[in-house]
Amino acid sequence: MHSPHPGVYRVNGRLATCNLAPGHKVYGEDLVKQNGKELRSWDAKRSKLAAALVNGLRLFPFQDGARILYLGAASGTTPSHVSDLVGKKGVVYCVEFSATVARDLIAVCETRENMLPIVDDARFPERYSDVGEVDVIYEDVADREQVLILEENAKRFLKDGGLAFFAVKSRSIDSTRPPKQVYSEVITRLLRSFDVLEKIRIDPFHRDHLFLVLRKR
Repeated sequence: MHSPHPGVYRVNGRLATCNLAPGHKVYGEDLVKQNGKELRSWDAKRSKLAAALVNGLRLFPFQDGARILYLGAASGTTPSHVSDLVGKKGVVYCVEFSATVARDLIAVCETRENMLPIVDDARFPERYSDVGEVDVIYEDVADREQVLILEENAKRFLKDGGLAFFAVKSRSIDSTRPPKQVYSEVITRLLRSFDVLEKIRIDPFHRDHLFLVLRKR
C-alpha cells in the first residue's frame, strides 16, 4: 500500500521503498514481493528521513529524476532508500569523510548506478565541485559546524528555491546546553539564507535531533 508520498510504501505497518537493486540488501532490511515489485523495509530507527516521515514530514521532493547531494552518507543506509526513490534517471552524490565507513558505502554504490561515492570532507565543497547544481541537499553530519557546512554547500550546489533537509544534532553542536536552546540558535542562523518550511522532532527514533526542511532563498 502506498503512503501519501510517491515511491514510499507501507508494508505490514512499516515504510518501504521499491528496490532499485533487486535481491540486494544494504543493512539487513526485509525484502518483500508485492504486485510484481520487490520492496525494501525502511527502518525509522536506522534512518532519520524515515523517522521524519513517520512523524509527519509533508514536503518530499525525493522523486524520479531528482539530483540529490547527500552530506554524511555513512555506510549508505538512507542514501540507498533515496536511490530507490529518485530512480535510474536521478542521482545521489554521497559525501562521506571516514574512509573506513566509506568502504561499506562504496560497496552499496557498486550495486546502484545512481549512487556516486565521494570520499571527502563536506567542510570543503570546492573539492567536489564537479557535482554541479542539485535539487536537494540532505545533511546528516556529526560536526559542531553543521550550519556552516550546509550554508557553504548550498551556496555552491543548491539551485535557487531548492530544498535542504537538515538533521540538527544538538549534542554534536554543543553537548553542554539544552537541545532546545541549540535548535533556536541554529534556526536563527539559517534564516539568513533559508526559509524554514518544516520543523519535526524525530523522537523516539533519534534523541536530541531536530529535522528541518528549508528552502534556499
